[in-house]
Amino acid sequence: MPNSNTTKFTNPCTFILLGIPGLEAAHVWISIPFCAMYAIDILGNFSILFIVKRKPSLHVPMYYFLCMLAVTDLVLSTSTLPKMLSIFWFNSREIDFSACLAQMYFLRCSSSGIFVAMAVDRYVAICYPLRHSTILTNHMVVKIGLAVVLRGSMLALPYPFLARHWPYCRTNIIPHTHCEHMEVVKLACADIRVSSYYGLFVLLCRIGLDVFFIALSYTQILRAIFSLPTKDARLKTLGTCGSHLCVILAFYIPTLFSSLTSRFGHNLPLHFHIFIANVYLLVPPMLNPIIYGVRTKQIRDRLLRLFTHKET
Repeated sequence: MPNSNTTKFTNPCTFILLGIPGLEAAHVWISIPFCAMYAIDILGNFSILFIVKRKPSLHVPMYYFLCMLAVTDLVLSTSTLPKMLSIFWFNSREIDFSACLAQMYFLRCSSSGIFVAMAVDRYVAICYPLRHSTILTNHMVVKIGLAVVLRGSMLALPYPFLARHWPYCRTNIIPHTHCEHMEVVKLACADIRVSSYYGLFVLLCRIGLDVFFIALSYTQILRAIFSLPTKDARLKTLGTCGSHLCVILAFYIPTLFSSLTSRFGHNLPLHFHIFIANVYLLVPPMLNPIIYGVRTKQIRDRLLRLFTHKET
């Protein structure tokens, strides 16, 4: 930070990211699984996008929402991993103030709204199978997609806006691998309670409401499934929700664990908090294409043809 020995209130030109304090000697080793997860994330999500684009039979709402999830995962991981790896490999710790705010923004554009859209698709497909194509038309899918994107974008916008307008007169060193919102604003020379309260509001509003609507959808789905006449029909119908349920768990379990440890795990070492925060960023984007690739026959068959060079 320019003139760091003074108390001048200003925005820093750059921040210094420390990586994982206390584990500097292991940075190179930590980078190996992180890099592997990022490679799987990139390969898997681009494969999903490619397969859905090339196969007309997958041009249905379920796979449109899956493509939205793939794009969100790519943006989330790419906004953090390249810089993180440059810290681990090259000790390149400086990040421009504007780039830090941009990273903060993309980190807060959560994909949880997409899971609600997927739950709605499963609800209509199972509870109103004969009307699925007339209810979830392409026009309706576009509207739902825009609503998800706009909601995530608007809820994330105050984070960098507030951070940009806080006065900074302390150190510009961030003990983290990326520009985590509270780690940045804690450096401000001002009362930052509004940022803390807004973060809690968004967590309750976004995660709480999304979980409520997903639970409501699946309550109706399960009622419809258990009203089917045969066990085979029930299992087959429930199987169509398997991928979505696995992806939801892969997202919400790390999210919940990261939130709980950050708010209540004050006795845990700093490097544990940072490691958990990175797991939350890396694991769901890596698992989502694997889950859909393994559990969805159309994608699994297309992947096998793609890698064995057998086109139909």
